[in-house]
Amino acid sequence: MSKAVGSLEGRVAVVTGGASGIGGACVRLMAARGARVVVADLNAEAAAKMAAEVGGIAMSVDVRDADAVQALADRVEREVGATDIVVTSAGIVQPPLPPEDLPLELYDNVVAVNLRGTYLTAKAFAAHMLKRRSGAIVTISSVTAERSTPLHAYAPTKAAVTNLTMGLASEWGRAGIRVNTVEPGYTRTPALQDQIDRGYRDPTLLEDNSALGRMVEPEEIAKAVGFLVSDEASAITGIALPVDAGYFCAGSWHPYGGVRKRGA
Repeated sequence: MSKAVGSLEGRVAVVTGGASGIGGACVRLMAARGARVVVADLNAEAAAKMAAEVGGIAMSVDVRDADAVQALADRVEREVGATDIVVTSAGIVQPPLPPEDLPLELYDNVVAVNLRGTYLTAKAFAAHMLKRRSGAIVTISSVTAERSTPLHAYAPTKAAVTNLTMGLASEWGRAGIRVNTVEPGYTRTPALQDQIDRGYRDPTLLEDNSALGRMVEPEEIAKAVGFLVSDEASAITGIALPVDAGYFCAGSWHPYGGVRKRGA
């Protein structure tokens, strides 16, 4: 009997930042589709809670630490099995401060987590995938990678992640490893909600600046990731897939009064 479309039955999937938000949604989806999921997160307690929810395995990791990331990749191979899927969802946000008010410590940490962490994770797990000549990696970028924003640390790291993804896809493609990125629009994660609660984001503006007139849900990002790591995407590598509720296509309507409101 053939597997269901999108099935991940029997595969080992590792999700960094897997304890919550987009990472948590990816964990739940992959577990539901049959994968054996490793929830890797800096917050060991939250990772354990998520792993218990889906019947997965929790492992703590600081993606900024090269030795820790390599130890994670080696441990998964040793204790769980050959890694088939990696999702690099670990990331942090920042308030939209002008450069003169943005602490350098915060800037450096955003770069370390979002860019360095993505690179270290892909590199460590690919070292094992290269030996088997198979694997699927999905990085998490952002629509801010493609547009000017007042996020002078976050957005450049996401632009770098998109570019890095294309480079790694070309680097490892002949070894059977596919590498893609998803560029989420404004997604209703705990991190974004915290920014809203602090007054750094206006949810009305986030919703209005999209064709669909709403934010994206983490589960919608997870579905895109689930497609990219599945056999249904076997010929897809090196792409940046926006999942943005139409943020890209609606933004240029602002000088014309914004996207037209459509009543029932």
